Amino acid sequence: MQIKKFTSSTLKEAIAEMKQEFGVEAIVLGTKVIEDFSNGVEKKLFEITASLDEEVMVEAKKKETPKTKSFETEMKKLTDKIYGVQQSSEAFSKQKEPAKTININLDRSQFDSIKQELKDKDVSDKNIDKVIKMISQYSHLVNEDNKEEYILSILASIIPTSDFELQKNGGQKVISLVGPTGVGKTTCIAKLAVISKILHNLDIGLISIDTYRLGALDQLKIFSEISNIDFMVAYEPKDVVKFMKKFKNKDIVFIDTVGRSQNNTKLLKSINEFLKVTKVDETYLVLNSTSDYKIMLDVAKKFKVLNYNGIVFSKLDEAVTYGNLLNLVDEIKVPIKYLTNGQVIPDDIIAADSEFIANMIYTGKIN
Repeated sequence: MQIKKFTSSTLKEAIAEMKQEFGVEAIVLGTKVIEDFSNGVEKKLFEITASLDEEVMVEAKKKETPKTKSFETEMKKLTDKIYGVQQSSEAFSKQKEPAKTININLDRSQFDSIKQELKDKDVSDKNIDKVIKMISQYSHLVNEDNKEEYILSILASIIPTSDFELQKNGGQKVISLVGPTGVGKTTCIAKLAVISKILHNLDIGLISIDTYRLGALDQLKIFSEISNIDFMVAYEPKDVVKFMKKFKNKDIVFIDTVGRSQNNTKLLKSINEFLKVTKVDETYLVLNSTSDYKIMLDVAKKFKVLNYNGIVFSKLDEAVTYGNLLNLVDEIKVPIKYLTNGQVIPDDIIAADSEFIANMIYTGKIN
């Protein structure tokens, strides 16, 4: 996977540079405005962080197919990278004299050290056992110098992610965001709407059914006016039907829902009444990454009534560890779509990438 930053004096120019080098298949990981003080003059520049991964793009074309990468594929890529040879694990095991840099079989203390490292990062015992089992298969290739790279590749191979295609494809997509109160659904929708409109030149519509939370409508109304995106408020299900007719030519319609406690079954069903009157292509459950694992799992199970098929983890910038992200998606078998790490629109959102998330879990840093 290639990751590169493109910087220019205008967002349009930065996008053009990105498309010229990476093509339309590029995945935008983030955008931000930076201050340049070169030549003693303050100037604002637009920076886009983009990635290009052929394997990811192939997987993205498979509708709703999580991009959990094959462990064997990841291990072969890593072995080739580290040793600079195109040999399988079987070929290495048949060598009479292993290379001096290869430590034949990690000893017990090294495995115990790996287990403790992952436990400190809040990775569950179940997933730690997966990592240990996988790395044991390649223990004859692993030494202290490359141990971290193998652990990262193994973690990446068990993290399910899925892309959302933002390119014009001749058909409309309807995306709804659901989740408990205060997890950041409205801000997340604003970020996705701006990225879709500005970076991908798509025609966007916004519908809010959050008529309960004080200030929620004002927040989206102001945002829509600034960004010149059509915005409607639905007070009852029939309003959604009416607005969807008005938005029939939109490329993407985002539906913002009211935050509800996972324990209020009646109110969760009321959200469903709004969503089932139209064809919703994708529903993302937004979860606060700082929440206790048991709470996140309870929310994930009880919000299943809304038939979500993707996860957005919010507030990464407030979290201490990230192992629970892996634990949750492994348990509920739903891919991660996006990560958010702040309130800035549209900068603080990251398209889900298994290698990025693995590195985040292992290092405890959002790089």
